[in-house]
Amino acid sequence: MEQKEYLELYHQMVLIRHLEENASDLYQKGEIGGFLHLYIGEEAVSTGVIAARKPQDRIITAYRDHGVAINCGIPAKQIMAELLGKVTGASKGRGGSMHMADVSKNYWGGHAIVGAHLPIAAGLALADKYEKKDAVTICFFGEGATNIGFFHEAVNLAKVWNLPVLWVCENNQYGMGTTPERASAVSEICQKACGYNMPAFEVDGMDVLAVHQIASKLIEEIRAGSGPQFLEAHTYRFRGHSMGDPERYRTPEEVKKYVAHGPIDNYIKVLIQKNIANQNELDQIDRTAETEIEEAIKFAEASPEPADEDLFKDIYIEE
Repeated sequence: MEQKEYLELYHQMVLIRHLEENASDLYQKGEIGGFLHLYIGEEAVSTGVIAARKPQDRIITAYRDHGVAINCGIPAKQIMAELLGKVTGASKGRGGSMHMADVSKNYWGGHAIVGAHLPIAAGLALADKYEKKDAVTICFFGEGATNIGFFHEAVNLAKVWNLPVLWVCENNQYGMGTTPERASAVSEICQKACGYNMPAFEVDGMDVLAVHQIASKLIEEIRAGSGPQFLEAHTYRFRGHSMGDPERYRTPEEVKKYVAHGPIDNYIKVLIQKNIANQNELDQIDRTAETEIEEAIKFAEASPEPADEDLFKDIYIEE
């Protein structure tokens, strides 16, 4: 990669971090309603994977979707407006935190029902294969979703039909408040893909360069006709499952251990050691991202709410 590409990875990660920290504050002030699932600590996964895709490649994810939206190129102001339920939001203020989407950017959205988007991912890939398009579908989901029937149906059919899908399991070690060992007979998640005769790989999800490297390799193999592949990214969320999570299932000491080796701090060390950037340059990128989020909040707060008469718009297709 060139220097600007290394620095863009950093910019995206710190932009996600500032977005999520401010979203947390706004939620606690009552400006954001509904549920809010923060991506703090997991920034390296979607940033590394999505940086490896081509424009024709589709992205689909679960409800922890703000970071994925940033990586897909949705402006921060549209994401923040969506969180505040404003008409200028990515989903016109109707989707909120869990349903960010922009098909024009090949981002097929966040989905609130655990595992329900996996069959959709298989369907997107089937459409591309049927139409002989040079595209890969990249599907993100948590390790908890691998216990859901949707996962097994989608992964099985992807292999049976040799669909161009990269399944990316973001194993943040807790399905809400339960570890994989307590909820799954097979706690090593990538083994589940092996059960469907699918190539499966693991990566340190706190290392954005490691994620990018293996994602680049797998995406191009799939594009060349290898069929579906599975990537388990071992990561950790620094905040609770959602804003109402009392976090009684883990200790403060455990969280501190992971925070001390977070994806952004790790990457800063790499950039400085490789002489790609110095601390002052990185601080400037961080300040730029912080300003971008401040402007996004102002934009969102000044934007109008959807009109009552728009309630039934965009629900049905009129032919």
